[in-house]
Amino acid sequence: MLNKKVYDVAVVGGGIVGLATARQLIQRHPQMKIAVLEKEAKLAAHQSGNNSGVVHMGIYYTPGSLKAKLCVEGAELAYKYCDQNNIPYKKCGKLIVATSPLEVSRLDDLYERALKNKVKDVSVVEGEENIKRIEPYVVGCKAIHSPHTGIVDWGLVARSFGENFVKLGGEIHMNFPVSKMQISHSENSIVNGKEYPVVIQDKNAESVRCRYVVTCGGLHSDRLAMMSGCNPNPRIVPFRGEYLLLKPEKNYLAKGNIYPVPDPRFPFLGVHFTPRMDGSVWLGPNAVLAYTREGYRACDISLKDLTDTLTYSGFVRLAAKNWAYGIGELYRSFNLTAQVKLLQKFIPELKSTDITRGPAGVRAQALDEQGNLVDDFVFDTGVGELGGRVLHVRNAPSPGATSSLAIAKMICDKAKDSFDF
Repeated sequence: MLNKKVYDVAVVGGGIVGLATARQLIQRHPQMKIAVLEKEAKLAAHQSGNNSGVVHMGIYYTPGSLKAKLCVEGAELAYKYCDQNNIPYKKCGKLIVATSPLEVSRLDDLYERALKNKVKDVSVVEGEENIKRIEPYVVGCKAIHSPHTGIVDWGLVARSFGENFVKLGGEIHMNFPVSKMQISHSENSIVNGKEYPVVIQDKNAESVRCRYVVTCGGLHSDRLAMMSGCNPNPRIVPFRGEYLLLKPEKNYLAKGNIYPVPDPRFPFLGVHFTPRMDGSVWLGPNAVLAYTREGYRACDISLKDLTDTLTYSGFVRLAAKNWAYGIGELYRSFNLTAQVKLLQKFIPELKSTDITRGPAGVRAQALDEQGNLVDDFVFDTGVGELGGRVLHVRNAPSPGATSSLAIAKMICDKAKDSFDF
């Protein structure tokens, strides 16, 4: 029975970060019993399996930040892992395109970031003629070219991490939605002279015992953290990112990733062109509030999730600062012609008749109480005896998938420092 299972470490969350962490833990500590607890019936069911599939190189991120460090390291590790495990990928490159003098100034700053972050072989492309040598249908006055930016199926990578973890002796429990964590000292907590005082229960009254816990809960990371007495902030606010698809006969318009120069006035990056491993090309995403934490459709709603969002002071402040942007994103969600107009800034040849609606993902956006987007990785512990036995990954934003193997190494280092390994 599941409730008889005992482990040295339980990793909550079967997404790419949780699976990478579990794999890294068992590689470092092969004598330990380790389990992954996943609430869904399959691995990588949410953010890890519903994303653009880009292998990022670390261009956009603040020099010295964990985002920058872990992305650069993680991309190298990801490509190496894919090579070793026969997982297909393509280094189709990325072009970040400036289309105005104001954007050129921002692009120059971005290039300096890329150099400070030691992004491999990044270069500046001057003039539209040279831009068209890389992307024949793109217009712009200056660009940054990152030849090693790639694409991969991150869901496939995550599931491979899971398979590797199991081969090394780990166990994965599906359909285990964690509802409670607590300390319980009793005769049942002693097994072969070793105590397993942490009890993790799911919504079906099943339970496991363990010595330590690492949570990688993505869209539910704040709720998992609060189970062990953590500060409720930062809170997760879900934003749905909706993609358009180029019709197959128009896929020639984009050879690689085509990205905008970020506008510091707005909270999100903006729409871009992303080729996929299956040969399709995704356009987008936008960023609209999801009415439930797993709301992949506009009609998906949870009154609890929506109430939590709308009554959170951080969201209220974010909405007050960015109401015009939010209304614009919502309008473009329903009006595809308006969305295409943004994309025509880079490829004027694109027409509304060239696209169809595509899939959507949900982003676990961490917000602080002041309404600021939490842009970097956040790790946390709880309070009391339980808190001393739990390590939470509170925020693993994009490029979380690219960085997953590097994040896993950092989590294992933190676990070693925090726990009695």
